[in-house]
Order: sequence, then structure tokens, then C-alpha cells
Amino acid sequence: MKAVRFHQHGGAEVLQYENAPEPELRPGDVIVRVRACALNHLDVWNRRGVVRLPLPHIGGADVAGEIADSSVTGFAAGQRVMVQPGLSCGRCQACLDGVDNECARYDVLGSQSDGGYAEYVRIPAQNVIPIPDAIGFVEAAAFPLTFVTAWHMLVTRARIRPGEDVLVLGAGSGVGQAAIQIATLHGARVFATAGTEEKRLRAKELGAYDAVNHHTQDVPAEIRRFTNNRGVDVVIEHVGQATWDRSLKCLTRGGRLVTCGATTGYQAAIDLRFLFAKQHTLMGSYMGTKAELLRAAQFFFAGQLRPVVDTTFPLQDAAAAQTYLEEGKQFGKVVLTDT
Repeated sequence: MKAVRFHQHGGAEVLQYENAPEPELRPGDVIVRVRACALNHLDVWNRRGVVRLPLPHIGGADVAGEIADSSVTGFAAGQRVMVQPGLSCGRCQACLDGVDNECARYDVLGSQSDGGYAEYVRIPAQNVIPIPDAIGFVEAAAFPLTFVTAWHMLVTRARIRPGEDVLVLGAGSGVGQAAIQIATLHGARVFATAGTEEKRLRAKELGAYDAVNHHTQDVPAEIRRFTNNRGVDVVIEHVGQATWDRSLKCLTRGGRLVTCGATTGYQAAIDLRFLFAKQHTLMGSYMGTKAELLRAAQFFFAGQLRPVVDTTFPLQDAAAAQTYLEEGKQFGKVVLTDT
């Protein structure tokens, strides 16, 4: 089969479109013919070698396509599916308790296993989700990772309530566009940050009450102005070091900050006096459970949540697609296709 692999860690130039062995079917697994695979910053970090991976390696966590072969009953050849990218053992206490993203063996497709930058990928049958005919492969690939991440942050960790104010950082990112929609769906008033005027306006089109240009405006001051000097109840943070201090300053008393990433760096400082005096809550969040993705998918299939797709690239242009992602040009998801 054709696949995009890297044989060493480095820049986008290490990605090679080449022949690779097709995955072998194993008990409990299915083989998916990949029709679309969405990019995530995780793909870039894996390629750079933030975590050492078995080489040569095929990245890609977000997959949609058709069943090509199955070792379990219930799946037919040609069935249209998308993939839950979180891999877990299915047998430990965490998995049995329904918090599979806390499994000690938890991994993300395309990290320690080969992923979807290929014509075929092997998937545990428990991770396969059938999709309606009305849902396109590109949109289906753009949905799972960012929406399950944002759902876990807002619904499970922050326990968002109707009428609350939420600040979403980086509206143009995959998590950002998902979080705006999920918070709005749950009755929150949403504010967002964006790096350009175009992205600021698009955030409002997605449902944000207002948005701040984080390059030209004082984000905490603008949030205080929007909220009559109160601040927001929840901050959705995934940028890291560059925005950490500003995010804390945007919280109201008793507010909650949930973080799932550190794109700009992982060193962050905090003044403990403000933490306890204002009774802030700081929470980490990682991916989400299979049950959460299934719940979010109900709203996706009904048209109430819709992943924003910025652009598509053919599989052989994966290097150009990752470069585009690294340059931060996109609003929403970048997706590789089989054509």
C-alpha cells in the first residue's frame, strides 16, 4: 500500500510518500480503507521526536473510511466508519469503569501504533463508529480527536452550566472551534481569542458572543469589559506558556481553568495567593472517553455540531499539509484525502 512514513525524526521534509506493508488483520481488529485523515499537532510533535516512536512510522490519529476486513462480527465490508483515536486495553479497572482515557496503557492512534497516513490502517473493533451516509469522510475525520477533547474539558471536567461565561483560546485551532460549538450547545455565553481579524469574525460566526485579537488587544482587559469586570467562569486553555498568565487573569472568583496542551511551552508560574483567595480551580484534561465521543457524535450526526474544515491535501502532500498546520494558517481542521 501507499503510506506517508518518516524514518527519522525532524522537520516536515522527513515525511516520505512510499510503499509500505499492509497491516495484518488480528483477532479483535478491523482493517479500515482510509478515505480521509485529519491532522493534529500531535502528528507534528511525534514527527519532531518529542516522544520516541518505533521507526519507520506512520502518523495520523483521526481516520474515516470503509471497512476492508474484519475479524469480528457486526462489521461488513464497505461499511462507512470513523475511528475513536484513543486506544486502551479494555480490561483494566479504569476501562471497566468507563474512564478509558485513564488506562495505564492508553495511547493515541498514530503514536506508538501506525496511524492513518496510509491507504489502510488496523483498528481495534471497539474503536470503530459507523457513520450515516449523509456524513462525508472529510468531515468525519475532522471530528473525533478535537471534539472528544473539548467535550471532556467542558462537560466532564469543567461541568459547564447554562448561563456561564466561557473563554476559548485559539478559536482557529481544532480544539478551539470544537469548544466554541460545545459550550454554545450547552447554553454558555462564549468569548474567544484569535490571531487575525478574519479568524475573530469566524469565531463569532461559530457562536462566540465576541472575540479578541490576542495580537493587538489586551485579552484580560477585553474580557473584563465584556463581563462588566466580572471575568469568566471557565477558561479553555491549550496554548500553554505564552497565554497562561493572561488566562488566569480572565477568571472570575471561583472560576475554573481547564488545560489540555502546551503548544507554546510547558513552563507556567502561578501566584498561590490569588489561587486560594479567589478560589480558582485548575484542571488538566487529556483526550476523552469512548462514551463521550459517542455522545458528542449524536449531535454531530444530527447537524448540531459540525467540524470546521479549513482545507484538504492529497495524502502524498502530507509534508505540505503539516507545514501549513505549523504555520498556523488554518481556521479549523486540515485533512488528508485519498484523492
